[in-house]
Amino acid sequence: MSNSVETAVQLADLSATTLLRFATAGSVDDGKSTLVGRLLHDSKSVLTDQLEAVEAASLKRGQEAPDLALLTDGLRAEREQGITIDVAYRYFATPRRRFILADTPGHVQYTRNMVTGASTADLAVVLVDARNGVIEQTRRHAAVAALLRVPHVVLAVNKMDLVVYEEKVFASIAEEFTAYASELGVPEITAIPISALAGDNVVEPSANMDWYGGPTVLEHLETVPVSHDLTSCHARLPVQYVIRPQTAELPDYRGYAGQIAAGTFRVGEPVTVLPSGRTSTVAGIDLLGESVDVAWTPQSVTLLLADDIDISRGDLIVPSGDAPPTTQDVEATVCHVADQPLTVGQRVLLKHTTRTVKAIVKEIESRLTLDDLSQHPHPGQLVANDIGRVKVRTAEPLALDSYAESRRTGSFLLIDPADGTTLAAGMAGESFATHKVLTTVEDEEGWDF
Repeated sequence: MSNSVETAVQLADLSATTLLRFATAGSVDDGKSTLVGRLLHDSKSVLTDQLEAVEAASLKRGQEAPDLALLTDGLRAEREQGITIDVAYRYFATPRRRFILADTPGHVQYTRNMVTGASTADLAVVLVDARNGVIEQTRRHAAVAALLRVPHVVLAVNKMDLVVYEEKVFASIAEEFTAYASELGVPEITAIPISALAGDNVVEPSANMDWYGGPTVLEHLETVPVSHDLTSCHARLPVQYVIRPQTAELPDYRGYAGQIAAGTFRVGEPVTVLPSGRTSTVAGIDLLGESVDVAWTPQSVTLLLADDIDISRGDLIVPSGDAPPTTQDVEATVCHVADQPLTVGQRVLLKHTTRTVKAIVKEIESRLTLDDLSQHPHPGQLVANDIGRVKVRTAEPLALDSYAESRRTGSFLLIDPADGTTLAAGMAGESFATHKVLTTVEDEEGWDF
């Protein structure tokens, strides 16, 4: 088989495999970057020149063996300090699945980076040092995963070689973490004992832990059921652009283009345009220059409606029998990501799908400490890495779904109108899937996120 034909076959095979987006999180020195490096190295997803660069950098630091953590810690400050600072994205594939990996920082002050990396993840890998067990930062990461509705969580108990591969140590940590994460509403938790440095149970099964009969990390990543089928969800099409060629061939063409955020649209289906509430019927669907009878997420399409009604960028087209309520009063959980604080009374821009409207922060109801899930009422402001409940009043109505129902149409951004800086990432509706009653703590002293 020629090289070109072989490459074409490989590309065809990859296109048929499923995609898993996953994020890694762990406390400082838990070995998270080493795990990611080991995963890439042992799955043969590292190019020769990348490995040579890592080997050279390791020798300069006086290390005989290549430091696999350098495969992800690419910033100079990260290498100098031996920590992860920013989110590092890596793309790799095996014959069974394609992966987008977000390696997120472990420091408390970089919690906002974990929110960024996990916001689109189907799975989160939370690392724990077997010598230290579940600590405050472990609980923070579990809470963030629950907050962002990540459906699958892997507890990777690392450095098992330093506890002589003791089964009781692993079992105790797994039991404690599973109980905590389950209480938060995490639907699926898988615990795996590993040694990232030695390679135990990362890609290959460990010969040192014959008491463990579960999958390796890679095996679990390759086989965990992940459904990207959003066709059964509430159908939503945020309008990105109104197409009016006004040519001799298409003098009356008016189409509404955008990417279907969720669900399915069909020709002949009655639809409602929000926030105006005007109704019509889907007269046609254009997809890649061809007319089709049905389209689904995440296809980019142009809808043609039977009626000539006023529609512009930012409007939301939905089935008439399944329209979300519109509101100007948004209650949500936000993670503050900017260095400047978010304050009560602050004027902001709220960006939801393709719609951006003026808004004002009416109230900051509480600030959440992820250590014990207590809420501190009316803090007055949120600073970088804070997570809190807010009420925002918008100048125009918005059609927001609950984040629990749709991560695409239930999320939004708060933006500084002066310079376009992103201030906070928001999730409409309730915070967690759990019915746990959060404790309210009146005393603000000593609280630090």
